[in-house]
Amino acid sequence: MKKIVLISAVFGFTFFSAQKSENYLQLRYGSICCGTPSTDPVMNYINKFQKKNKIKNLEIYKQGGMGREGEFYLYIGTDNLSKKQTTMFVTGLQSAIETQNNTRKENHDGTVAFEATEIVKKADLSNARNLTIYKK
Repeated sequence: MKKIVLISAVFGFTFFSAQKSENYLQLRYGSICCGTPSTDPVMNYINKFQKKNKIKNLEIYKQGGMGREGEFYLYIGTDNLSKKQTTMFVTGLQSAIETQNNTRKENHDGTVAFEATEIVKKADLSNARNLTIYKK
């Protein structure tokens, strides 16, 4: 009996202390004619930011099925970042996205859209369809 209580306590603690953000940044990957742009520039920036600031993995979700040519959204959880880190993260993310959009082939490659002031809440994501954990 004691083992059952101990095991359930450990699982309960693990479940409730798991990373679960309440606030997410939304990146929209759109297509012009031939599919969406790569997520590599954004993922490379995120990985560098995490290593530089010694942050555990950020919570990232992907919502597919947003259009006929494979359009999708990425949601990046920011609750485990301090205010200063969030500001630095958003600034760097905007820069990475601008660089990617500026180096794309016009009328061929899709674009990445990002509004730094647009925060998506966890409650909004709970009703989202086609939402999966994004594997880097």
